[in-house]
Amino acid sequence: MKSYLKLTAAVIAILALIFTGANLFLHNENKGGAGRPYRVEAERIAAKIERGEEYSLEDCLYIQDVVLQENGFQGGDSDYLVREIGGRLYRFDYSYYAGNTAAAVYFNICYGVTAAFVLLLLLFLLLKIIRPFEKISAYPTELAKGNLTAPLKESRGSYFGRFLWGLDLLREKLEGQRAAELALQKQNKTMVLSLSHDIKTPLGVIELYAKALEKGLYKDEKKKLEVARSINGKCEEIRGYVDGIVKASSGDFLNLEAENGEFYLSSLVGRIKEFYTDKLSLLKIDFVIDSFSDCLLAGDLERSVEVLQNILENAVKYGDGREISLAFSREDGCQLIHIRSSGCTLGENELPHIFDSFWRGSNTGSNSGSGLGLYICRTLMRKMNGDIYAEIRQGSMIVTTVFAAA
Repeated sequence: MKSYLKLTAAVIAILALIFTGANLFLHNENKGGAGRPYRVEAERIAAKIERGEEYSLEDCLYIQDVVLQENGFQGGDSDYLVREIGGRLYRFDYSYYAGNTAAAVYFNICYGVTAAFVLLLLLFLLLKIIRPFEKISAYPTELAKGNLTAPLKESRGSYFGRFLWGLDLLREKLEGQRAAELALQKQNKTMVLSLSHDIKTPLGVIELYAKALEKGLYKDEKKKLEVARSINGKCEEIRGYVDGIVKASSGDFLNLEAENGEFYLSSLVGRIKEFYTDKLSLLKIDFVIDSFSDCLLAGDLERSVEVLQNILENAVKYGDGREISLAFSREDGCQLIHIRSSGCTLGENELPHIFDSFWRGSNTGSNSGSGLGLYICRTLMRKMNGDIYAEIRQGSMIVTTVFAAA
């Protein structure tokens, strides 16, 4: 806000300076100018008077009046020249500014309208853009701090309507994720407490049987066999609890959702092209998109964009930086998009694991990452009734997404 006010003050100062300078220029244009045109007009009229010819002031821009000084010299209220013609004194009243009065008026009118428009525009920007943005500028920081309570309402006619809507959607999404995380933590804590209680019982039984066997309390072989069977049964019971923990931990912990609708292939490719053309150009990476026939695909456009972005980001990270290309093909009623990056350094034996969660290949080096990018891609593609696979061909990594046709 302070920067904008300083800018406004600077604009007003510049407008005032231009206005003052231009009017001073028009004011002094003829006062000390070469030739002094009012003198030329006066000499022309004086010549006519001397020759006894009639003269008219209508054609004069500067001379306002010619007065014969019959009773000696008498000064006037305006600027004047005195000429002696035929033994008589004539006073020529003139104005410096008569010649440029119209120009000054036109300039001041036009400049005033322009200045008013600029000032109104600055006021409009202040009221409609700067102040509303000032009110929401701290909102992303609050979201980062975890303050998700206050919704951000979209004002009618706001120029930030879509931005405000997106921020509020982000807040709701973060709030939902926090609620889901708290619910998951509560569920995990409850599960741990329940399992710890449930496991204590068979462990206690096993411990008692083990002590009894250690002290030789069971002499009968039949009884020993029965105890062994009981211990085995309790071990199976504990194994069941452990299997439950493993199954719960291997579920869809990311809770990814996709809305299965319809979208055009051109919309998907257009979104990718819009962003990555400039980005890869800055990185000096050739980005090639082959020609394709537009068609209607089944799935979620936003999620599909996310899938291709994840693949392309991996191509930027782990390729050799020479070329990334998109190719298209049709197979069994499905649309295939092949993303190829040159310079693959991943081993063939690692290829089957690239879609596993938290798995990172030997070629990651110092690149940061969580090992979830391609796992997310596979999960989303399957939720959209599609698929994804990868292959290494002629030193290039090719990741293919399979979209179902609508």
